[in-house]
Amino acid sequence: MRDEPGGTATDHAELTADCSRCFGLCCVALPFAASADFAVDKAAGTPCRNLRADFGCGIHAELRQRGFSGCTVYDCFGAGQKVSQVVFGGEDWRSRSGDEARLMFDVFRTVRHLQELLRYLTEALALPAARPLHAELRRALDRTEALTRGAPQEIAELDVAAVRQDVNVLLLRASELARAGLGGDGKGRNGKKGKKGGPKDRRGADLMGARLRGADLRGANLRGAYLIAADLTGADLRGADLIGADLRDTDLTDADLTGALFLTQPQLQAARGSAGTLLPRSCTRPAHWTA
Repeated sequence: MRDEPGGTATDHAELTADCSRCFGLCCVALPFAASADFAVDKAAGTPCRNLRADFGCGIHAELRQRGFSGCTVYDCFGAGQKVSQVVFGGEDWRSRSGDEARLMFDVFRTVRHLQELLRYLTEALALPAARPLHAELRRALDRTEALTRGAPQEIAELDVAAVRQDVNVLLLRASELARAGLGGDGKGRNGKKGKKGGPKDRRGADLMGARLRGADLRGANLRGAYLIAADLTGADLRGADLIGADLRDTDLTDADLTGALFLTQPQLQAARGSAGTLLPRSCTRPAHWTA
């Protein structure tokens, strides 16, 4: 894989799912509906029919082929093992009463959100341009980490939206510092005039199915943008902020995502790409992408 030098600390073990230390929490706590992503319906708190007695997945190697592609784009960012081994001290939900098991599931959902914030804060701390904010980012990271290790009831009652809002203010400031001076000149990666120059603030934009082949989006703000099924073939996304961007079925063939900010593995798993797609060092090329 061709990546840019350097990288971030976003692949830290504590922010990476370790299913061997989890009690299959995502396979029980979360609901899903029969769709293109899931073959069947499942209610929250009900074990998936593919969950084995040892908390492993019985069809893990064939999830996409068996109609469970939604599972392949999910990432708990390490919440599973933290809740299983730290918050609940290694006791699984099967050994608990109904109310205690439900509390465990509630805690898992909350901690998952907090772990995602920790992943973003860790990346922001690795940005040299965000050095003026490093002290504030470190304090926010420490506070958020402490919340993930509280008492179960305290975690379940936490106002996650308020925590996310406070952290997001810092992340946005870090993004602005990192993207300063990265505005494109309207040319694509090959030096030719791109089809889409123009404004680079596309925050929350509806770009579903947009034709952005060869677009110059260097340093663009694409936070929360809807890029579902958009064509970004050969697009230049170097240094673009992609936090929360919906990349389901987005075509990233030969696109340049070098240095893209806050790009996560689940976003890439939901997209399409190729061997020519350039990725940040913190991400890996999905196995289902074309060779």
